[in-house]
Amino acid sequence: MAIEAHKSQSKRMKIYRNDKLLKALADNVRKHRKLAEISQEELAFQCEIDRTYISKLERGVANPSLLILARVAEVLKVGIGDLVKDI
Repeated sequence: MAIEAHKSQSKRMKIYRNDKLLKALADNVRKHRKLAEISQEELAFQCEIDRTYISKLERGVANPSLLILARVAEVLKVGIGDLVKDI
């Protein structure tokens, strides 16, 4: 019974972490950051988050909250929709 519950939980967790979605988001953040001609460090500073988090975001490792996406979009002067485009 415990094994079944664990398998079911693992399956649900996989739904919440979709590497293709995170990769598409990563590509969009990187593209808009480069278009804005700012470094990861500057983006992080303006967003008031750690630079390593921006690195993780651009590598598709971080799964950001909506509030983080809103900050990033605001600093990059794009809509959140631009960051999640093609996802």
